[in-house]
Amino acid sequence: MKHVSIIVTKGAILGNIEGPRQIFAEVNNFLAMKEDPPIFDIHLIALDGKAKLNDGLYTVSTDTLNEIEKTDLIIIPAMYGDLNAAIVSNKQFIPWIIKQYKSGAEVASLCLGAFLLASTGLLKGKKCSTHWLAANLFRDMFPDVNLVEDKIITDEQGIYSSGGAYSSLNLILYLIEKYAGKEAAVFCSKAFQIDFQRDSQSPFMIFTGQKGHEDEPIKKAQEFIENNFRNKIKVDQIASMIALSRRNLERRFKKATANTVVEYIQRVKIEAAKKNLETGRKNINEVMYEVGYNDTKAFRTTFKKITGLSPIQYRNKYNKELAF
Repeated sequence: MKHVSIIVTKGAILGNIEGPRQIFAEVNNFLAMKEDPPIFDIHLIALDGKAKLNDGLYTVSTDTLNEIEKTDLIIIPAMYGDLNAAIVSNKQFIPWIIKQYKSGAEVASLCLGAFLLASTGLLKGKKCSTHWLAANLFRDMFPDVNLVEDKIITDEQGIYSSGGAYSSLNLILYLIEKYAGKEAAVFCSKAFQIDFQRDSQSPFMIFTGQKGHEDEPIKKAQEFIENNFRNKIKVDQIASMIALSRRNLERRFKKATANTVVEYIQRVKIEAAKKNLETGRKNINEVMYEVGYNDTKAFRTTFKKITGLSPIQYRNKYNKELAF
């Protein structure tokens, strides 16, 4: 039997506690219907045996951290509010997580739980995902972690992470398939109506650009791109405008924004295209020209690379006017 420890951090979000608990418990119910033994021994764990969630709206009774000497799987839920403060208030979990991992336990973070997981140092040099809204903050706080913000699930050396919000449940299904088999995972997918095939949170992302840095010439370059994306912009043109060599521009731009200059231009253009596709009735070519693309193939390829959907799929999914 697999011992599952869902840690109830200070500031945890209730849905990230009860959702996984319910699904793991349902696997045991599914196995009981087949007259098979349960596979998960599920525990909620807090520092002191009782935890308040969602700004004190809920109180959860738990085991205490000191009661759990050995576990097989640790689930770290998303945390609520100021993430720097949340890490500090939950720092007592960190040595326990490290100890359990080194003793053979696997560790999975859900959504913003990636911040606490990264604070353990176990993610150094590894891939990780989190909610796309917090991607820039995560990069600033943990530059030694390879953030893959478009992914729903990462799996590396017994450490797992998930994308944002309810996409966390896709990671729980992934773990159930690993531990209990495909049949149990498919059953839970149907019982809880979770799309089994999602692997990217790209369709849900809104690109705002990374401006939390102090490199003023790069901020000027970003603003120029955002104000002139409908025109053809060349990297050399931007370099000349802010009096930098192209090499220095590229290096500083990547460091400040986590994008190359060309990637940034593409993301700004595609974000504008997404907004056009979400409203109104312009056709794909009209939207393409409006955001500064002249090559249909290049536009469609870049759009799908960034969003995970073709322009037509995106419009059909998010344009309310065309839905009626």
